[in-house]
Amino acid sequence: MAFEDLLEDPVIQKYLHELVGPKGMPVAAAPPDGEVTDEELAEELDLELNDVRRALFILYENDLATYRRLRDEDSGWLTYLWTFEYDNIPENLEEEMYRLREALDERREYERNHEFYLCEICSIRFEFGEAMDFNFECPECGSPLESMDNNRLVTAMDDRLDDLEDELNIDADA
Repeated sequence: MAFEDLLEDPVIQKYLHELVGPKGMPVAAAPPDGEVTDEELAEELDLELNDVRRALFILYENDLATYRRLRDEDSGWLTYLWTFEYDNIPENLEEEMYRLREALDERREYERNHEFYLCEICSIRFEFGEAMDFNFECPECGSPLESMDNNRLVTAMDDRLDDLEDELNIDADA
């Protein structure tokens, strides 16, 4: 998939934004064809060199950019030539979805296996043991803690897990 097609996808835009942040987004959103130096990118995008370097290293850590070093024979200085590898984005997103699925599954089990109490005044939630330690009174305001039904939350997590498993082509019963 071409850079331009990838970058028009809002999911990929959000993914890149989460990786590099707002200061690095111009770097991620403007990948040049071929190799480019960090100085050239900073000048072309009118950005601070440190912001460009930070974004490039984040992309590198996520297998979305590579570099090669050249040493200037006269000065001994190293020049880094960067290449963007956005063909790896779909695979990275899939890995993120698997991590999300695992975390969501763990949270769902936590919600299913614990009893919660809520202070309706302060909107603070307590596990049963904490509520018992506080004699079922909110430590902030002294209001009684009410038993909390978290079935809607668990159902929402079930639905989201079903969606993720459909997207990943995972048979939940397997």
